[in-house]
Amino acid sequence: MRLPHLCQSAKLATLVLGLWGAHGFDQALAAIGVESIRDEFDMLDFVDPLIGTVNGGHVFPGANLPYGMAKAVADVNTEIQGGFASDDGDITGFSHMHDSGTGGGASLGNFPLFAQTGCENDELNNCYFRKDHRASRRMPGSVEVRAGYFAVTLNTSVRAEMTTTNHTVLYRFTFPSNASQPATKAGKPVPYGPLILADLTDLADTRTQGSIAVDPDTGRITGNGTFKPSFGIGNYVLHFCADFKGAEIRDTGVWRNTRAASEPKSLETFEDGNNNDVPLPAGAYVRFHPPQQSDQILARVGLSFISTRQACSNAEKEIPGFDFASVRSDAEEAWRVKLGHVSIDSTGVDVSLQRLFWSGLYRSFISPQDYTGENPLWQSDEPYFDSYYCIWDSFRSTHPLLTLVDPHAQALMVRSLLDIYRHEGHLPDCRMALCKGFTQGGSNADNLLADSYLKGLTDGIDWDTAYEAVIADAEVEPALWTVQGRGGLHSWKTLGYIPTDDYDPYGTGLITRSISRTVEYSYNDFCIAAMAKRMNKTGDAEKYLARSANWASMYDADSRSRLNLTGSPDPGALVDSGFAGFLQPRYQNGTFGYQDPSLCSPMFNFTSCYLNPGGHETYEGGAWLYTFYIPHDQATLITTLGGPETFTSRLRYLHDTPGLLYIGNEQSYLTLFIFHHVGRPGLSSQYARKYIPASFNDTTAGIPGNDDSGAMGSFTALTMMGLFPMSGQDVYLLIPPFFREVSIRSDVTGKTATIRCVNFSGSAGGNEKGGNIYIQSAKLNGEAFTKSWITHSFFLDGGVIELTLGANESTTWGTAKEDLPPSASTNFWES
Repeated sequence: MRLPHLCQSAKLATLVLGLWGAHGFDQALAAIGVESIRDEFDMLDFVDPLIGTVNGGHVFPGANLPYGMAKAVADVNTEIQGGFASDDGDITGFSHMHDSGTGGGASLGNFPLFAQTGCENDELNNCYFRKDHRASRRMPGSVEVRAGYFAVTLNTSVRAEMTTTNHTVLYRFTFPSNASQPATKAGKPVPYGPLILADLTDLADTRTQGSIAVDPDTGRITGNGTFKPSFGIGNYVLHFCADFKGAEIRDTGVWRNTRAASEPKSLETFEDGNNNDVPLPAGAYVRFHPPQQSDQILARVGLSFISTRQACSNAEKEIPGFDFASVRSDAEEAWRVKLGHVSIDSTGVDVSLQRLFWSGLYRSFISPQDYTGENPLWQSDEPYFDSYYCIWDSFRSTHPLLTLVDPHAQALMVRSLLDIYRHEGHLPDCRMALCKGFTQGGSNADNLLADSYLKGLTDGIDWDTAYEAVIADAEVEPALWTVQGRGGLHSWKTLGYIPTDDYDPYGTGLITRSISRTVEYSYNDFCIAAMAKRMNKTGDAEKYLARSANWASMYDADSRSRLNLTGSPDPGALVDSGFAGFLQPRYQNGTFGYQDPSLCSPMFNFTSCYLNPGGHETYEGGAWLYTFYIPHDQATLITTLGGPETFTSRLRYLHDTPGLLYIGNEQSYLTLFIFHHVGRPGLSSQYARKYIPASFNDTTAGIPGNDDSGAMGSFTALTMMGLFPMSGQDVYLLIPPFFREVSIRSDVTGKTATIRCVNFSGSAGGNEKGGNIYIQSAKLNGEAFTKSWITHSFFLDGGVIELTLGANESTTWGTAKEDLPPSASTNFWES
């Protein structure tokens, strides 16, 4: 049953939900005479999975369920990280597992199928087997995408549709039956004898060994392969099981490189030391007689990390009847239920902004992926989630959003992280395909756990083990800290910072990023302090609160920034920014070095600061950005940088100087909202509307960077709801939503929290465009409310925050000292 859009009226929502509980859904609607609203609104009409599928967004746009393991889409040969890209790349196959928004190498995309109408002259070896041979153009305008569904037509006139359950993909291939119709890449007609192949490959061609077999009687293809992760170490083994329905089998066999034959019925591949860059292509095929009806053949592919037997069992249990329409309908309904935790009053809002919002919310549920029951690494009754890709990205907005709108799923993810800790000794900072992913800076699972703990998540979480895990991150350096925990802990504890020339004989990792690692470790320790305080571990709280101030050890008050504002190659064209004092490299002897604060911004050597050795002390951003990145103690930072007026001018300069800030990296999000800490929440609203929709919009290039497991989508959704979570703290900064009203229903208490705008002026953008985008006053459940921030209790208790808006920045709301968001140096011990 489709849930109606209850949020067009908060009173209507409350009434229907109350009647629903007493009398059932249909009777509730009939009782208030609004049965007709059932089909007036469907949020899936506003979900566009193609947003972010070009220009480096790497969004996965295919068929999947929320957190589903099976993720099906057409794979291309251009931007391959998300499988499909909305460019002019050729399609090489249709594979069943993907990650979304990854920034590095391509992930998963294992065992693709490829369908051909027939082979030229009916000769088996005239069909196309290798990726580069079978790659085909797509028919213009043929891509059709909806939550739980993806379809495209190749220039061979073969149409591929796909939908999914949790571990299984169901494909429907429709073939051109007219023999005179071109059905090959070369546009030549072929005899009608469909062939579907399975390929022992993945998106990045990392297979080291594999095996495949085809049953000559049933056509079932089973196989497995050993592959490498895209942003980590180790390898993983994946299994699949493909069954077909809709046509009689003509012949079966295997293929290697460009040749195929009906014997044998199985093969194995090995790493041979020669075919290393691209492993020797290999797979199996089934050739069919013309389909019995509708020119369609269905292919069901089950997946498992345990065994081919379990892959087949998953498929048989989840899709026993090959009913494509039913599977697709169930997938859509699963998405409606998940998205239905949030409702909006979209009156007066452009459709493009509605599409941007719902699509961002949708992408927030793609990852992490639920692999429970599919973990071969250890035996456990705990849930197992994967594709934390990466927590460095997702702790900032994805997990806080899930805590708001799907706390049960977030609790399962926390439990999964703790189980990884139990069996591997440290929390991950990144993880994919059962493998340890690279740590980009700190131990940011600490922040995720603190955020969940402070907001009251329980649901089976062992918080004593969680505290033990974060203490291990803070105190125990792993031998290989490139993939878990923190490096340089001896220096951290004795010097109070990470030296640029760190001496670290205790573990192995990249001796880089001394500035950003110092900043991140500081915040990690603050989050541990916050957990300790809430757990009444006062001594630990004092200890880690003190260590959270270590960021100041990297502050060089005399450092300056000279900027190339014109793009001139002449060094004499550099202009001093007018601001002094930046975080800078510091050596073991206490002296400072110098890194140009604009390094690693679009203005200067943008791509210099990744996980590469030497030459940079910040990560994915420069000192201009990291000098502001002190989420826990803006009060001290503001004083350090010269007081509120200078701080405000400097922060505006960061945003207003072209090329100085890249909003496509997640740590940049904070800089939009810390105007709250100087009593200027109106500027946070203004700059949020600068970037939405200029940088975040509903086009295929509509996100400014990799989506990073929904980090861009969740940030967009939260910002448009008028919320910025200070992840790791029980603090949400408030700005006016982009809608007249936003409501969030708590699964924990069953209550609804509503943020309502008075004097809402529709889709107006920033102040230069006019519009009421500044909060003048606020009421919380009818009482005057002057703070510019709220806590999670509002969403648990329910109620209404009413924001009265105006066209000019208020000089009174959220400006008083007592109304500013908390900081470690001023408010830590107060609550």
